[in-house]
Amino acid sequence: MTVKIECIKGDIAKQEDMMAIVNAANAQLKPGGGVAGAIHEEAGPELEEACRSMAPIETGEAIITYAYDLPNEYVIHCLGPVYGVDEPGDELLKKCYVNALRIAEAHDVDSIAFPAISIGAFRFPVEQATEIAINTVKEMISELSVIKTIRFVLYSDKVLKVYESFFKKDE
Repeated sequence: MTVKIECIKGDIAKQEDMMAIVNAANAQLKPGGGVAGAIHEEAGPELEEACRSMAPIETGEAIITYAYDLPNEYVIHCLGPVYGVDEPGDELLKKCYVNALRIAEAHDVDSIAFPAISIGAFRFPVEQATEIAINTVKEMISELSVIKTIRFVLYSDKVLKVYESFFKKDE
């Protein structure tokens, strides 16, 4: 099976053609800044209500909810590691991608969009986080039977360029 992997600059909360989007969540699964704030704002108050009984989550863990007012069916919430605090950071970040993909497969999700987990407020170095994200997704492809499209949705030209440079290394 072929899985399409792509990266774009955009808003994670506006990926109408994706069955699931991934939220770079906080442990309490509450609205916040960045990705979590944007997703909660677009999804409406039902998302926060749904998350309340599932919190807190552990670093590297993924849980799934409906997407409510978002154009998607599901939101998969992952708690990425805070750089230099949650250790081993590389392994915990990898776990986010692995767990998100596994939960997507279990819910028959055929397309999923990821933000750049942990690079914002959690201060993970962009190049290191990008390498972990891309390598983990590529390693997981052999385990996927439902997912056909994996998209990285990046909020800035700078981060998009880093992702694109990692894809070019493999060509």
